[in-house]
Amino acid sequence: MPKFLIQATYTPDGTKGLLTEGASGRRAAVDQVVTGLGGKVEAMYFAFGEHDIVLIVDFPDPVSMAAVSLTVKASGALHTRATPLLTLDEIDEAARRQVAFRAPGA
Repeated sequence: MPKFLIQATYTPDGTKGLLTEGASGRRAAVDQVVTGLGGKVEAMYFAFGEHDIVLIVDFPDPVSMAAVSLTVKASGALHTRATPLLTLDEIDEAARRQVAFRAPGA
């Protein structure tokens, strides 16, 4: 399954919701969303600094990740960034592929 790194920052309203529900309440909500689309939460951490929460999730396909991203962003409670993660084998495979490319000005 494709794996994604999700970094999120709560808006003021999202932070109020976190204070009301607590971290375990948010974890339950995340689990419900991810498993509902056939995915799995590998890790979930709260943080402070630029991002308030960091997750690693598996989804059956990138469209599932996009569906979650659109829905979460539309809520206005979080600003998110999802980064696809690749395995070592996937990068090795990419390195073996021939790509026709000409650099600008070359």
